[in-house]
Amino acid sequence: MLELQVTDEGLTRACEILRAGGVVAYPTETYYGLASDPFNSAALAHLFALKGRSPDKPVLLIIDNPAQLSGLVSEIPPVFTIPMQQFWPGPLTLVFPAAASLPEILTGYTGTIGVRVSSHPVARKLVRAFGLPVTATSANISGYPPAVTAIGVREQLGTAVDAVIDGGETPGGLGSTILDCCEGKIRLLRDGVIPFFRIEAALSGA
Repeated sequence: MLELQVTDEGLTRACEILRAGGVVAYPTETYYGLASDPFNSAALAHLFALKGRSPDKPVLLIIDNPAQLSGLVSEIPPVFTIPMQQFWPGPLTLVFPAAASLPEILTGYTGTIGVRVSSHPVARKLVRAFGLPVTATSANISGYPPAVTAIGVREQLGTAVDAVIDGGETPGGLGSTILDCCEGKIRLLRDGVIPFFRIEAALSGA
């Protein structure tokens, strides 16, 4: 596993690995995540294999800004407007109807895709440098605790991951809060860093 620093050179090398179908671990505002090119089916298959992840489990994405949703989703539910404005960048994942062009393995064959804008500076720099969304599944073997340091990534995944960007220790604890939209209303799919009552308050204008 190649260890990369948070420098222009390190980010350039990380992007080269991603474009070649590789997997790069990187820090987020929750845990270390595993980045791969979400439009490369072979890269996604490698990602699932190294995690031992079931193919019916979708993979979340990190984008640089909401404009990148256009290539990922078939529509943006109006009820998502306020959460996007108030909680992005941040640990809030929104589940959208997926664009038909996305690889089915990415969506877990659900027809939906979870997306967030990360508030971690290294994650933001990586996505911006790559110019495309990247996967954000946690850096761990499925069923094991997600890694919160570059050393933790190395200990758990070893050479199965091509490189790790060492951005120091991440907070750990809860993952991102996950919401979807059902019949025009917000629905909580997973408790996370942002308490649901804060989202409800934002929606009600409180």
